[in-house]
Amino acid sequence: MSQYKVVVTDYEYDSFKQEEEVLNKIGVELTFAQCKTEDEVIEACRDADGLINQYAPIGRKVIENLEKCKVISRYGIGFNTIDIDAATEKGIIVGNVTDYCLDEVSDHAMALLLSSIRKITHLNNTVKNGKWDFKVAVPIFRIRGRVLGLVGFGNIPQTLAKKAQAFGIDVIAYDPFVPESVAKERNVELVSLDELCERSDYVSIHLPLNKQTEKIISYDQFNKMKKEAFIINTARGPVIDEEALIQALQEEKIAGAGLDVLEIEPIEPNNPLLTMDNVILNPHAAFYSVEAEEELKRKTAENVADVLSGYYPTYLVNKDVKEKVSLKEK
Repeated sequence: MSQYKVVVTDYEYDSFKQEEEVLNKIGVELTFAQCKTEDEVIEACRDADGLINQYAPIGRKVIENLEKCKVISRYGIGFNTIDIDAATEKGIIVGNVTDYCLDEVSDHAMALLLSSIRKITHLNNTVKNGKWDFKVAVPIFRIRGRVLGLVGFGNIPQTLAKKAQAFGIDVIAYDPFVPESVAKERNVELVSLDELCERSDYVSIHLPLNKQTEKIISYDQFNKMKKEAFIINTARGPVIDEEALIQALQEEKIAGAGLDVLEIEPIEPNNPLLTMDNVILNPHAAFYSVEAEEELKRKTAENVADVLSGYYPTYLVNKDVKEKVSLKEK
């Protein structure tokens, strides 16, 4: 008989080889659900020792109905699907994977940026539609010496900064939680959000989604940006006020956008962004590579295995839970 029950609340994967390799070693019965609502999570997970979560909602109602749960581990960097305060109050450890897909997302942001600046997607589409004329993309400005503003300066934007600097781009960043010394080591200047919007030729979003960051880029910010500016988002769609973005594009307040994420996903068929030649749209794909997915699945499972084996996980979200739960440090 299995020692522990761990439920995958929902998933988009075809294989669970990495999870099973990690969890089989400690006698876990891994079960799978496709929960869409909190009630479905409660029904599937009430007696579980641990949860692995992708998108299913794990709010206070769910957490209060978990009878044995010691750990919730999320597939990803963000954890906005989980009520962290409620989990901490109940002594449930929450884990994520903060260092996965750093190269994938920073590469994708750089690709969207370069394609926007050089108007590669627009040129490709016009050629395929029978028009051979570079003038459809006029004006295109030289990249070297331009300014990239990073909204958020965690692991991914720090990785992106290095790649942008290799193209001769100067990098500034807004992040009130990052010490000046960290930015200075990376040859990046920390500035206010207003100054970033005013100075940047390109703006790239790298914030988690929470109450403080939702729609942090809105009308005021677009009004401060240069008409030649491009905005890139590989973080979370609702960090940008999409209505304000559409208006800024329609009124030519900015030059264009490269978006891997949107307020509503999948994109609605009547969204005006679909008709704009100066907007590149991707289906929330920046995180993906074969290697990144394998790493994510293994590390997500390792969070669960650590806790059930009596250790704090490597990737601990709610550090305050240590006041309620006494485990060993790895």
